[in-house]
Amino acid sequence: MRLHPDSKTLSDKSSAPPVGQRLPEDGWGDLLKGRHLVVAAVLCSGVLLYSMNLFFTAALMPTIVEAIGGYDYYAWVTTAFVVVAIVSTLLVSPMMDRRGPAFTYVAAFLLFGLGTLTSATSSHMGWFVFSRALQGLGGGLLVGLGFAMIRTALPRRHWARGMTAVSSMWGIGLLIGPALGGLFAGLGLWRGAYGLLTVAALFLALAAGRAFAGTKGSGRHQPLPIMPLLALIAAVVLISVAGVVDAGWPMGLLFGLGVVVLVGFFMVEKNARRTLLPRLTYQPGSTLKWAYLTIAALSAGVTLENFIPLYAQQMGGLSPFVSGLMAASISLGWTGTQFFFSTISPERAQRAIRRGPVLMTAGLVAYCLLQMAGAGWPIVAGWALALIVCGCGVGMAWPSLGVVAMSSSEEASDGARAAAAVSTTQLMSFSLASALMGMLMALGGDSAPLAARLAIAGLVVLAVGGVLTARRAGTVPARGGED
Repeated sequence: MRLHPDSKTLSDKSSAPPVGQRLPEDGWGDLLKGRHLVVAAVLCSGVLLYSMNLFFTAALMPTIVEAIGGYDYYAWVTTAFVVVAIVSTLLVSPMMDRRGPAFTYVAAFLLFGLGTLTSATSSHMGWFVFSRALQGLGGGLLVGLGFAMIRTALPRRHWARGMTAVSSMWGIGLLIGPALGGLFAGLGLWRGAYGLLTVAALFLALAAGRAFAGTKGSGRHQPLPIMPLLALIAAVVLISVAGVVDAGWPMGLLFGLGVVVLVGFFMVEKNARRTLLPRLTYQPGSTLKWAYLTIAALSAGVTLENFIPLYAQQMGGLSPFVSGLMAASISLGWTGTQFFFSTISPERAQRAIRRGPVLMTAGLVAYCLLQMAGAGWPIVAGWALALIVCGCGVGMAWPSLGVVAMSSSEEASDGARAAAAVSTTQLMSFSLASALMGMLMALGGDSAPLAARLAIAGLVVLAVGGVLTARRAGTVPARGGED
């Protein structure tokens, strides 16, 4: 059914049942057919492209460095991508308001495709790092759109399922990305790998243009809040760079400055006329800020995935392949659990939000205590179980937290802005937690078990913060029909 361009959502309201009558379909089957399937496929593909590319490049990097040199810039390949992506997520709502979802999605896929094409043709590492920044610009838009468009393009009854489907792309990206990257690296076809991503981005740009054809933005033309944006960029750059400089006082200084500037960002935002995050975040009595802090704590726990292969090889003597499977344990728990918790009642969802961070903290504590040199298979099995428990805690709370953020405002534009901020919070938390773990590992010196325990203990502290904020994270609304 073709929708009127001025519709506030992309959902078909004409078939809404009379008040009090049960909807004929309210399950995954309804989401995975017709127009809902087309919309969900576009949202998921954008996030999958981002996450897969992140892990895909990590597997290709040794081959790329061997081909074009630039080992000294190795860490900057990821840093440039993530820093630009975080800032790019903040542009989602302004672009959607001004140009609508079709233009924004097509622009995001084309920017990402341009970045991958530039990667494929890079002859030196400086150009490759620039190409990664271009990919981050498009990728940040794709991740932000993936969350924002759930609120705009799907009926309320599917918001939790949309959150589940979109966020599960991170786990799928972790599984597919390294394997695909390793395959192309083994064949010596790293340029062809980015060429394939370019083709995929162009195809998805066409699909997004068709899926959202005829839709318009809200018509708002609010200028970007420059001062808060500059403060956030400075904080993100400082924290991200702290994770790639030499361990010691330079890392600690940059990380500390980044945290100070981040606090300054929130102070500027609170008193600014124009804000990056929804203004409701800063209003007295608002629970939205607690929802974002809980999302940040859960995201910090997931950051452990990047360090698990290192710990598994250092202390368990596991092969790179088995270490990669160990890292996927969190995603396995997260992805599997959230499908179950996307269809529960509001009352159970409220309890899930509170219990999820507790379960994640328990998994992190167990994994921390099991870090020891020369670990045998019983300990390795304990690692896997603890990591699955950690992931289950994330999956338990994640879908409902997304619904809380999306439901914070009845105004479609503000609700989409609140939803897009979920991705900003997630990526910022990844950056902050990664830098924190790197700094704490440096304090462990040459002792691998001590370094691991200190780094994981830092995540435990952040997780405990999530346990506290989850109690104030807001109320899960009842699932409506098409609203």
